[in-house]
Amino acid sequence: MSRRIYGPIWKSTFGHYQNINIGSPVVLEQLLRQEGKYPMRSDMALWKEHRDTRRLPYGPFTEEGERWYRLRQVLNKRLLKPSEALLYADAIGEVVSDLMVRLREERSRSPSGVLVGDVANLLYRFALEGISYILFETRIGCLKQQVPAETQHFIDSINLMFKNSIFATVLPRWSRKVLPFWDRYLDSWDTIFAFGKNLIDRKMKELEGQVERGKEVSGYLSYLLASGRLSLDEVYGSVAELLLAGVDTTSNTLSWALYHLSRDLGIQETLYQELKAVVPPDRFPQAEDIPKMPMLRAIIKETLRVYPVVPTNARVFYEKDIIIGDYLFPKNTLFVLAHYAMSHDETYFPEPERFLPQRWLRGYGSPHHPFSSIPFGYGVRACVGRRIAELEMHLALARIIQAFEVRPDPRGVEVTSVSRIVLVADKPINLEFIARPGAP
Repeated sequence: MSRRIYGPIWKSTFGHYQNINIGSPVVLEQLLRQEGKYPMRSDMALWKEHRDTRRLPYGPFTEEGERWYRLRQVLNKRLLKPSEALLYADAIGEVVSDLMVRLREERSRSPSGVLVGDVANLLYRFALEGISYILFETRIGCLKQQVPAETQHFIDSINLMFKNSIFATVLPRWSRKVLPFWDRYLDSWDTIFAFGKNLIDRKMKELEGQVERGKEVSGYLSYLLASGRLSLDEVYGSVAELLLAGVDTTSNTLSWALYHLSRDLGIQETLYQELKAVVPPDRFPQAEDIPKMPMLRAIIKETLRVYPVVPTNARVFYEKDIIIGDYLFPKNTLFVLAHYAMSHDETYFPEPERFLPQRWLRGYGSPHHPFSSIPFGYGVRACVGRRIAELEMHLALARIIQAFEVRPDPRGVEVTSVSRIVLVADKPINLEFIARPGAP
């Protein structure tokens, strides 16, 4: 709405922040192509305040400057390239298999035998289990019928941290002594850090034994600990932040993709036929099958366009002034990148509210602007876990559609998106999963 009223650039205020909003992919490209070596998404003041209060290390989201650059160079290894993501294909496949077991159990417990309530909650647990398995090389039990109490406390703390961070941002600082939100925010972060530290320390002991036995070290956390390029404190801080970044993209995107496929059986059937043509009926989809399935990839791209997980992102340029068009912005200006507005701009996406995966297929209409939908960011600040998230989403969606025809909630409930820092459904997404005959 603001973009339509004010044009591609406008000013706004949120809490004590003064923002310059960018609502045009053309302007966004001008901005991002001027990034220096050490751009920041935002000042992450609230996250930093927790670290400073508790004397804890910064991670890739809170660190800045040369220290951030050095940290990011280490973290990029074994994550950023598609070939490196394949190192985790077996681990992701294992977690996808557990998701399918839980999905079947959930539907069998419903009165109809096919309805699964609050699909997003199940997929959140899947995504958290997946990224934890990759980062910690340890299963934490998110997909067990009875989630371990320690893991459930950790899951609850993530939700509470995000919920209370909203209040901590907009309320004045004096309110922290009289209202509970600030203390709840700190306590939630404390739990997140303690959970990660416990698993890292456990892995350290395992590694010591492996090294003594002459066993070669493998796995992401093992690589970080054995590389010698990060201190133990830096590993603690980095893994805690990477863990949070690896959940919402996968869980929310899969939830919305299934919601739309249930409401457009034509697109769902196209995907199913593509799967059948690529994957033999006696085996599950594998990572090497994904490049042969353009509709599968298009569905995920379209879901991320309609529902960008982070509807607005930010950039702060500490090193230099920025020129955009006829405007000069001094360094330290906070730019808010209105990704949702840009990915719903009919100039670049005709019928922007319609779910049309075909628009991402070769030969369909005119190409969109390359900066109109960048759900994983751009440049040196792009999402470090992009390849992992994509592999998780592609493999999980392929397995689900191979096994089930997905149908909407028979009560006809309409679900829309709302922003809770990340874009989420305004009510639970309930879907029917009808078993396909002969599915493996």
